[in-house]
Formats: sequence, C-alpha cells, structure tokens
Amino acid sequence: MEKKQPVRHADVVLIGAGIMSATLAVLLKQLDPRLSVVVLERLDVLAGESSDAWNNAGTGHSALCELNYTPEKPDGSIDVKKAVSIFQSFEESKQFWAYLVNHHIVSDPTDFIRPVPHISFVRGGKDVEYLRKRYEALRRYHFFDEMVFTDNKSTMAEWMPLVMEGRDPNEPVAATRVEDGTDVNFGALTRHIFQSLYMKFGLQIHLAHEVEDLKQQKSGKWLLEIKNLTTKHKFHLLTRFVFIGAGGGSLPLLEKSGIPEGRGYGGFPVSGQWLRCINPSVIEQHKAKVYGKAAVGAPPMSVPHLDTRVINGNKALLFGPYAGFSTRFLKNGSLMDLPASIKYDNIVPMLKSGLDNIDLTKYLISQITQSPEDRLAALKEYMPNAQMADWKLEIAGQRVQVIKKDPVHGGVLEFGTEIVAAADGTIAALLGASPGASTAVSIMLELLEKCFPQQLATAAWQEKLREMIPSYRQSLADNKLLFDEVKAYSAASLQLAAPAAEPARF
Repeated sequence: MEKKQPVRHADVVLIGAGIMSATLAVLLKQLDPRLSVVVLERLDVLAGESSDAWNNAGTGHSALCELNYTPEKPDGSIDVKKAVSIFQSFEESKQFWAYLVNHHIVSDPTDFIRPVPHISFVRGGKDVEYLRKRYEALRRYHFFDEMVFTDNKSTMAEWMPLVMEGRDPNEPVAATRVEDGTDVNFGALTRHIFQSLYMKFGLQIHLAHEVEDLKQQKSGKWLLEIKNLTTKHKFHLLTRFVFIGAGGGSLPLLEKSGIPEGRGYGGFPVSGQWLRCINPSVIEQHKAKVYGKAAVGAPPMSVPHLDTRVINGNKALLFGPYAGFSTRFLKNGSLMDLPASIKYDNIVPMLKSGLDNIDLTKYLISQITQSPEDRLAALKEYMPNAQMADWKLEIAGQRVQVIKKDPVHGGVLEFGTEIVAAADGTIAALLGASPGASTAVSIMLELLEKCFPQQLATAAWQEKLREMIPSYRQSLADNKLLFDEVKAYSAASLQLAAPAAEPARF
C-alpha cells in the first residue's frame, strides 16, 4: 500500500509555467520576498505552450502595425482607443523588463528582445484610404510621433523589398512604418525569469505535474490534488492563493474550482500554422514585421504578417498564421478538451455565440481545407515572388477565445484576455489570448488589484511598484515628458537604442 503523503503548504500557487505566471511570480517575490511560491507545470519544460517562440507571433504587440486594434467605425472614422491602451500597456512591460535587467534577474536583454521595424501594409484603394485615416488618427497621440505614412512604391521597396518585388505597378498600395518596434521571444524571457527566481529566491518549480482537482476549504484556503506525471504519485498542496495561468488549460480548472464568478464561461479553440522560410538568402532580405488586414471573420491572431523573428540568436522569417480548428485547448492537450468543457451553465452562451459568428466558422473551415497551393497563394499576396521550395509548414500554438454570458445576445465571443477572480480574492484565472503576453505586466497589475487589495494599498508595495514601473498609475498618454523619459530609460536598459546623453534614472 502506498504511504499517504503529508499535505504540503505554500502561500501562492501558480498553475502554468508561461509568461503570465512568470510575471506574477517575479512581481510577488519583489513585493514580498517572504512569500513561498510554487509553480506547477504539466509539461516537462518551461514555457512550452503559448509562450514558446514558435507558438506565438512575438511581435511585442504595441499597436504600431496591428490593424485589428484600430477598426473603422460605421461613420468612416477610426477607433484608436484600443491601440492607445495596448501601446501604453506594452510600455509598462518594457519598463518592468528594464527593471529585471538592471537588477540582474534577467542578464542579457538581447536574449529576448530585439529592435525590428513595424510596418502596416495594405492593397486596394479602399484600404489605402483606411490606412491614411488610421495614420492621421494615431498621429494625434504623441505615442505615434515617429510613424511614417507612404504610398510611394520606391519608398516601400526600400522598407520591404520582398513585399514589393514582382508586384503589379498599377496596384494601389500604402504602408506605415515605425522604426523602433520590437521582436520579443516570450519563451526565452519566461525561462530567464523562472531560472533566476529558482536560483536566487528559492522559487519552487515542479515540471511534469498536473493539477487534477482543487477545492476551497472552510478556512478559505485551497487544497490542490496534484499528480506527478513521471512517477504517477499524487500529493496535496494547501495554499492561500491560486493563479490559474495555464493558457487553454485555464477554463477546465476554473470550472473545477466551482467559484460563482466562473459560471457561464466557455471557450472556443483556434489552432494555427506558420510557413517558415528555410532559405537563408531570402530570410536576410527582410528586416521588418509587415502586418496586413485580416480576412472577414478571421480571429485577431490570424492577421496575416510577414514576420522577421530572432529566436535563440538566429534570424527567422515566418508568414501566417493560418488558422484552423481543433477541439484541443492546448497544443499538447486532448481532443476531449472542448466537449468536456461544456457544462449546464455555459451551453447557452456557447450556442448563441456560435450562431452569431457564422463568418468565423466559414473562415475556419476554409483554412482547414487549404491545400499547399492555397497557402502559397496567400503568401504571394504579401510576397509576389515567393517559391514554395523556400518555405516549410510548422504548427503554431493553440488559443482559446473567451465565450461568456451576455444579457442581449445570450452569449458573446470575445477576442482578448479576461481575469476571472473570486470575490474573496483567493483564486483567479486568466482566460483568452491576444494581445496576451505583450501586456502581461498590465494584466498582472490588474490581478494584484483584484486579489491583493490590502497589500497593494500599503506604502511599501506602492513604492516598490513605482520602482519597478516608473509610470505606475500614471497616464503616459497625458504626460509626454514622462513618456519620453521612460521610453529612453527602457530603450537604454533593453539595448533597443543608443542611450541618451543623460538617460533618465529611476
């Protein structure tokens, strides 16, 4: 008979070893080093799902080139609110990463972030006019002072030769460009953070461990049943706070928690594929992230882009992603994930959202049935001289979009991220996807407000947060001087640009 294992204890348990858990772990250990923090990951590697470099776009989403963040309203004007918000969130992330570098929690910033220009590219008279209006709307904010618009084909040929070579000279095209965009390897950043916290701060990390169940006790604490997937042994862990940051695996665990706030949520999984260039001479000709407009009904993560990446020190070139459908909630998940997630309280929202998103269903069917020739044709819209021999198909990550109750429609499908927290602040789950990783710091700050309000109100936590994020609780959109200071500080610390003569010190 197997000997019964004693119950283990921790102040905080983080489920999932991706960028979200890494960000929360380092925030909490900096704010209160006394906290005992345990990380549980079902895979045998860190950052093996959505945070992995080959599984996400790695853009450093800052709304510089992503056209889905600036929709055109019925009156023809451009809504830039989301773009401004995402830009500011990414600036918070960069400040925080600068702090990690300056305090030797992350050693070399070039391991995870590199400067890469961000370009929006459109075709056809209607979209050219849209891009011009978008440019004019964004330029009202000092965030986008460095954005340049052009419809001059010679200029565009200098910016992105692969995109312009072989293109019909009579086709109306236009582009905007921002020189100081970035490429981010969130997998490398996640691993750096966790390894540093393990070595320097005693963070406990358990790989190949799966949470099979979790229940709240009368004391308010949570008892987790955990299985070691290598030895098959099980043990229990009692904790004051649980963060479910397991990507697509968050919804099933949220449902198991039984908290009222989690009722009615469903998930819609979207898979993806990339074309990865395998010709070094072609890779070397492209030095930008070129984003276009999404097809009708396409989810945000399917916005097509010809994308310069730097992964493990090597330059790469990707095109896509091509969307698809799988009932798995994780790339390494089960085909039963979606059916098992359907419960009495979420079946109506899921059915209603499905009926309201017929275009998305049609789009995914068209993507699933694509042939290699179809994928090449899509690539040729952005790279007219593309040759299939230069490209290899790769499987991208799995995303689960949020479905929730809606008083008008019964259920809505949302493309974004959402924190679902218990009223007592003892447990929280992160659902959704894009922009996700790029705004991880802002998302985790929101979580602290929901789940650690008393500690957050103390002078010690406030002071430490301002040290880590100099613009904390200040609007960079309303304060150009502060924005210029923190931008220079982040750029110098992260080696994104030459430091100013007298860089700001925080």
